[in-house]
Amino acid sequence: MARCVLLGLAALGIAWLARLDYAREISTNVLDLIPPGEQAPEAGLVRGLATDLQVRVMLFALRDPQAPAVPPAAAAALFAGELRRAPEFAEALDLGGGADQTAMGRAIFEQRATLLLPSWLGERHREFTGTGRPESDFSPWLAERAAADLEAFLGRPEAVAMGPLLPLDPLLLTPRLIERARLIAPSGAGTGGDALVWGRIAGSPFAAEGQGPVFAAINRAEARMRAAYPGVELRWTGVNQIAAATRVRIESEIRVLNALSLLAVFGVGCLFVRRVWQMLHLLPVVLLSLLGAWTASTLVFARLHFLVFLIGALLCGVAIDYGFYIYMQPALRPGEGYESKLRRLLKPLLASCLTTVIGFSLLLFSDLPFIREVGFFVSAGLLSALGAAMLYFAQIDHPFLEARRFGHRALRPPGRSVARSSRWVAALLLVVAAAVAVSGTCRLRWRDDVRELELPTPELEANAGALRTLFGDTPGRTVYLTYGATVAEARRHLEDFLNYEAASAGQAHPASLGLLFPTEADWRQMPARLRSLGGFSADYRAALDRHGFEPDSFAPFFNSWEALRQHPPGGDYASLYRDAGRVLTGPLALLYNTRGPSAWFLTVVDRPAGPPAPAGLFTVGVNELQTLDRLFTRYRWSALRLSLVGLSLVIASVFVIYPFRRGLRIALIPAGSCFVVFGVFGLVGQTLNLFHLLGAFLGVCLAHNYAIFSSDSSHSGTAPPVSIRLSALCAASSFGVLALSRIPVVHALGLTVALIVVAALAAVELEPFLRGRRPDA
Repeated sequence: MARCVLLGLAALGIAWLARLDYAREISTNVLDLIPPGEQAPEAGLVRGLATDLQVRVMLFALRDPQAPAVPPAAAAALFAGELRRAPEFAEALDLGGGADQTAMGRAIFEQRATLLLPSWLGERHREFTGTGRPESDFSPWLAERAAADLEAFLGRPEAVAMGPLLPLDPLLLTPRLIERARLIAPSGAGTGGDALVWGRIAGSPFAAEGQGPVFAAINRAEARMRAAYPGVELRWTGVNQIAAATRVRIESEIRVLNALSLLAVFGVGCLFVRRVWQMLHLLPVVLLSLLGAWTASTLVFARLHFLVFLIGALLCGVAIDYGFYIYMQPALRPGEGYESKLRRLLKPLLASCLTTVIGFSLLLFSDLPFIREVGFFVSAGLLSALGAAMLYFAQIDHPFLEARRFGHRALRPPGRSVARSSRWVAALLLVVAAAVAVSGTCRLRWRDDVRELELPTPELEANAGALRTLFGDTPGRTVYLTYGATVAEARRHLEDFLNYEAASAGQAHPASLGLLFPTEADWRQMPARLRSLGGFSADYRAALDRHGFEPDSFAPFFNSWEALRQHPPGGDYASLYRDAGRVLTGPLALLYNTRGPSAWFLTVVDRPAGPPAPAGLFTVGVNELQTLDRLFTRYRWSALRLSLVGLSLVIASVFVIYPFRRGLRIALIPAGSCFVVFGVFGLVGQTLNLFHLLGAFLGVCLAHNYAIFSSDSSHSGTAPPVSIRLSALCAASSFGVLALSRIPVVHALGLTVALIVVAALAAVELEPFLRGRRPDA
């Protein structure tokens, strides 16, 4: 019966897993860890950035080693043309060619009265209002101010390049925009002899169509470019390049860590078991627990993050506990049957498993999908492990795994004096542990960074950083995103943020493409302001004459001014952005967003990162978006509350099952082990994050198992059974393998659990000495 049940369940699980599309079922995208309904503004911005055009950008730099000081312009033009012809690319621009930038500049200049004039009139009117003069003086005041600004501008070096445009734009609308947006203008060539090509792929960089086919298109374009210019070298980067490399490394890491975990468990077993080959009976229990966890999780969740399965390697060290406890229990009397042995072991088995599952089930109420997935995965794995162990050993006649005896002899004190001295040593160790727990816990530091969820790719990240520098992304600048529910609201918030920066940043003038667009208030008020300036043409001619200009040379401007007064621009405010969106392509299109759940504008400040912008400005730094530290700090506190509730339920269930004194001992061992480990972290200056907390919760649950399994021996004054020692060391080694992971959060979780398990085992082993009894009595 047991064999049929096991084989049937295993067949169903394997059949289900065999039909899955793992490329779609398993995610490597860090943003999948954030709840889809997360209302935090920074989460919405990051999700919007990741699903919009920004992550589809690819950067290319071409250099000719034979002429390192001269950009290979012809090769870049050929390469960009080949990318444009590839269906995998939506855009490809040769930034050194200049044709696209010239066309965009001409289009913006032609729309200057619609885009730039409303802001200019609004700012000047607010300045005039501050003087306290009557409204009738606005036209002569504005004319004198404009003429003085024009005279001052002609004394600057850049006036030479703008000279042909001044008869059309004496209000300096275009030079003013260029000055205020200088930090975000796309560069035509990189440092030295690099020619730059900017591209945008058509598909998502996290999907298969945005990786392999795109890389093939790049290789084809490079081959054709090299055929014409064989000496030119190409460097490139993109999110898809890092995502593809990360997926390959993740798959390799999952295989390696699972294999090392099994080897570590087997190695520990070899030290404690007389007949090592008999440990092979534990392998089906571990595999069936993993199978049950994988099957149940993929049935419940439509998409799982890869970290769930990477952390799933820990089940190799946890699931084996129940097998050890059943398999290594000797018979109480000759001929005792399996049913009888299982019946007397059922209480601690169910108590340890179900209380742990209760604790992990609380994680299903977490705000983070990833924590919910981990809670379900571990709970399903533990239940599968217990069920598999009970059924598997039911089909074996007299299952018993004999342990080596050296473990008992190593702890056996030969005389009473040694036992007394051992008691003092154990008491001293307890005092030191308490001191470490109290002093170190008070010095704990916490910091959450979403980038620690990613597998580091140092060489690719260094390459990406070097290329971004060529495209103008320098570390001495700070980049902000100002957002709003609508584009009008975002532009109003941008105005507030720019005013804040002007008042607080000193000489670090901000630059933003949002300055190309007026606020909705200035746009709505422009017709009325134009009507109030009926005498401006005459006033401005007189002011120009006073400042030494020939007014008739600005006749094109005066003609367009009068035409604008007669027919001011109309339409809705959003039409400004739709019309500009047809012109602003390439890198400039990524400096603002009018689509999706929130609109935003990007601002660059020419200074290193400072303190975050005040909350009322609706502005976040890109560095904050890269770390999401405030958001994940909130998730950490939420996970802490759930963990405390879960542990409270676990402890309460223990007191229901066991008498008070035994329940108190069972509760103190895991809690003390956790505090000691956190105390060590605090003393060594280790910065903790959400995954140290998750590891602590898991470690406490495991230590809780050992406390339950050893409760009978503690009550009778005998040494803990070897099965506890063996299962604890197997769990410690399994989690120690996770501590070898190159992913920082997985390393943090594995290290935390391993240390807590070792501390709990030490407490279980030292307890008989504290009681003054022989541990082998």
